[in-house]
Amino acid sequence: MPTPIEAYTADGALSGVVPLGGRLRDLLEIEERLPIDRCRRRRLDGVLEPPADVVFAVDDLLLVVSDGAELPVHAVWHDVRLVVGPYAVEGRLPTLPGFDPARALARPTGTYVLLRDAAVELVGRPGLAAEHPYLLVNRYAVDEVAAELMLGFFFPGAALRSPRASAGVGPPDQASPGAASAGG
Repeated sequence: MPTPIEAYTADGALSGVVPLGGRLRDLLEIEERLPIDRCRRRRLDGVLEPPADVVFAVDDLLLVVSDGAELPVHAVWHDVRLVVGPYAVEGRLPTLPGFDPARALARPTGTYVLLRDAAVELVGRPGLAAEHPYLLVNRYAVDEVAAELMLGFFFPGAALRSPRASAGVGPPDQASPGAASAGG
């Protein structure tokens, strides 16, 4: 059964239908390239391209709207702010109860990390936010992360910022991208 898809790439947003059967999150984790039928693309400059059948490298999908089918059962949700390519994303990231980044043995697996109550806007263009109940974030494409918890290992290579600094209140943390992946 075909699966609808909405996603964000480095050059704009798209929607269409994946002609493969299965859950979208599973397809994102097992496929290297994803066919999208009747794909409608809106470039960052606002130009709407005519529908076409295309194939995207899964790594090129920075953000993917989710149906929330993969919600963790007993999650504690944490506010997080991310910069992913040209997008600023705010949402809530789940961890297990009692999660301690300094002692965590379990690390996230897979390419995509789930957020709920997510808002996506273009960096430098506040007020044009699209809101999504659930969003999958390509964790390897995240450039910056700001959260109360040390979440660097969720987003390897991302610069870590304090939540106050990302809100324009204080200076950025001095963590290097390499320190982000060492997190905890």
